[in-house]
Amino acid sequence: MIIHAMNTPLQGVAPLTHTGLIRAQGADAAKFLHGQLTTDFSLLGLSEARLAGFCNAKGRLQASFIGFKRSHTDMDASAEFVVYGLAGPAVAEATQAIADENGQVWRKADLNGISIVHLYPADGVPRALWVAPVGTPAPAGAPLTAEQWAWGEVRSGIATVTHPIFEAFVPQMLNYESVGGVNFKKGCYPGQEVVARSQFRGTLKRRAYLAHADVELKAGEELFAPDDASQPCGLVVQAALAPEGGFDAIVSMQISAFEAGGVRALAADGPLLKLEAAPYPLLADV
Repeated sequence: MIIHAMNTPLQGVAPLTHTGLIRAQGADAAKFLHGQLTTDFSLLGLSEARLAGFCNAKGRLQASFIGFKRSHTDMDASAEFVVYGLAGPAVAEATQAIADENGQVWRKADLNGISIVHLYPADGVPRALWVAPVGTPAPAGAPLTAEQWAWGEVRSGIATVTHPIFEAFVPQMLNYESVGGVNFKKGCYPGQEVVARSQFRGTLKRRAYLAHADVELKAGEELFAPDDASQPCGLVVQAALAPEGGFDAIVSMQISAFEAGGVRALAADGPLLKLEAAPYPLLADV
């Protein structure tokens, strides 16, 4: 399913009231985060952002974040800042006033207390996070609903870890190593040995893909391959109502099941999924 930018409903500005901000403050903030998360925060520049995961000791993701610095000693908090999602022309309109870093993913620009983080696009539509102190006028653009933004998040293929998939995946099962979410050269963090082993010993058997179904899908629901009804071959990671009907989702499943096709949701005789590869190259393919 390809949605062309000129026709997509993913254009405008969405208030992301469901998104929280966590402050890590002080001289050791970056060092602390560096030792806890899957990506490099010690060398994070002011023009960059990071996708990061927090894992348990077995390398299973408990949470995910987009982290950035507003200064070299401070990151910021929910009660003091507002977050908007920008999509389509709203990104270009906002970045005309703020130094645009060529639209590169995970690049960040700042001006007068406003930060813009460029995200992965959805079906070719540019997207960004707009973060500013409470009381700052909202960014310009047509209204975009939370449901439309959620759909764009799914179509970008960048999964957010939520409670239904708590400790269900190592980062590579969500393709995190291919989208800047894992740094294999940094020092230790919880679960680091398991994550590294999955990458370098060829033990990874699951990947994240995009899916569509004619019925509602929810995070945490099981998927089944046609040749084995006894156990699931994967899980729904994240789902959203599709503008043209049905639900789109990010799913994580056995590579062999994706290649064979015929995967169904909920049960072996459940609704058939239309599957497609992630919308970015995987690390092994680069």
